[in-house]
Amino acid sequence: MVYKIRIRRQESQKSDSYWQEFEFDGSKNSSVANVLKELNSRTPLKDNSGNIVTPISWECSCMVRKCGACAMLINGRPRLACSTFLHTLKGSTIILEPLSKFPLVRDLIVDRSNLFENLKKLNLWLESEAYMSSWTHEPRYQSARCLMCGCCLEVCPNFSANGTFAGTVAAVNAFRILNEEQESTHLNEISAEYKKRFFEGCGKSLSCHDICPIGLPVEELLVRSNAAAVWGK
Repeated sequence: MVYKIRIRRQESQKSDSYWQEFEFDGSKNSSVANVLKELNSRTPLKDNSGNIVTPISWECSCMVRKCGACAMLINGRPRLACSTFLHTLKGSTIILEPLSKFPLVRDLIVDRSNLFENLKKLNLWLESEAYMSSWTHEPRYQSARCLMCGCCLEVCPNFSANGTFAGTVAAVNAFRILNEEQESTHLNEISAEYKKRFFEGCGKSLSCHDICPIGLPVEELLVRSNAAAVWGK
């Protein structure tokens, strides 16, 4: 099947964005990541107008839905390019754009530094030997699976790159530390920052719940983090 791949490209934050279209004649079982790899393997790479263009900048690492690096907007929805297959998308036109909630680096690459800075501001580390209870093993495991890809932040109406609201990714990762920390002073510091940087800013739209590309139980983890930080349960 012949697909039209429409990509929003931009050299840097200071330059103007523009659209380029390419043709991909391949299997509907191909992933978007495989499509991008195939396009960049062309020497030279030409768009549908016959112009020679520079290779498409995008990020990938594991290619098996483990790292989150290839998150982008695919037909307007944040997804992982490595696990989004052409047969799951409607029509023969595939539109690729960078995530909009993070500073652009180039083409489909964004800078997620603020995501990790927010985790630091919540003091999400242990100051004591971890306390682990068997009955919280499963949610702690689910919390640790977070890819930090930013898809949940992309759909969050309250998150912005320059804001103080840390978003769902912080709350999901906070559960492990809130559950395991035994040093009371540090636990109180985490709880205070959590209330300020997540709980008080969350509108509870839960747009983040269904968007997670690996299917984390986001709502359950939010409830558990809220209970631990706000009500000490």
